[in-house]
Amino acid sequence: MTAELIIDARNATGESPIWQPQENALYWVDIPAGRLHRWQLDGQTHSWQAEEMLACIARSPQGHWLGAQESGIFQLTPQADGRLRATKCASVEHARDNMRFNDGRCDRQGRFWAGTMHPGMGADTVGALYRYDPQAGGSIQPLHARLEGLTVPNGMAFSPDGKTMYLSDSHPGVQLIWAFDYDIDSGTPHNRRVFVDMNQHPGRPDGAAVDAEGCYWICAIDAGQVLRFTPEGKLDRALHLPVKKPTMCAFGGPQLDTLFVTSIRPQGIDLTDQPLAGGVFALNPGVKGLPEPLARA
Repeated sequence: MTAELIIDARNATGESPIWQPQENALYWVDIPAGRLHRWQLDGQTHSWQAEEMLACIARSPQGHWLGAQESGIFQLTPQADGRLRATKCASVEHARDNMRFNDGRCDRQGRFWAGTMHPGMGADTVGALYRYDPQAGGSIQPLHARLEGLTVPNGMAFSPDGKTMYLSDSHPGVQLIWAFDYDIDSGTPHNRRVFVDMNQHPGRPDGAAVDAEGCYWICAIDAGQVLRFTPEGKLDRALHLPVKKPTMCAFGGPQLDTLFVTSIRPQGIDLTDQPLAGGVFALNPGVKGLPEPLARA
């Protein structure tokens, strides 16, 4: 199966792809650049600049974006001049200086989840998982850790019925994917257990998506693959990419039957064997995905 390059984006760290059916468009971010990108089916592209690194996004019913950045959760509104107007919604008190948010998404009910990490990629477990619950009145709320002891939280996804939450830690010293039972009424994960031990598979677990059949797709960073696991944690198939560091996948296209994949363009190394690193790719996975939930207002 051949991966099609849809845009040679050359992103330092492309992440958080989200399909927007109303626009026939794919949005994603480049984390260190702090940029939000859009690619439309007719080939048009556009970008907007944030004031902080931008890690993950979710669309709101009002048409703006929620973005997890360095200092908290922001409401982001694209402007005609190429900027992202930012209104802070929630603040975070990191365990260490220079931390930022990383992977995240909404649950099926629209609660926005995001994890934090230290860019140094040390082995210290200072990362945490947060849930943003909008409050009336528009005041900036403090975020409280819902799960601690993580290094590089990644792979956030939810089963079709929303009752299973998936989470990975992509640090080389961990490389695990967990499943949790998820209370859809309270937004609370519990009964954590190992879903997949990625030490037994190629690559480290990065960003993920769940398809309409309930199978879990995970980008195997460093291995240049996207792996599909059944709800029982059995490897079902592997799709190959022409880059070594795929980061996150998302279902999109008019029929939700295209798998879009973002990637990393490593700095300071010879890219002769992967000149398309940092690009965004499209694959035909043979199954359909699910619409991405909108964030709660």
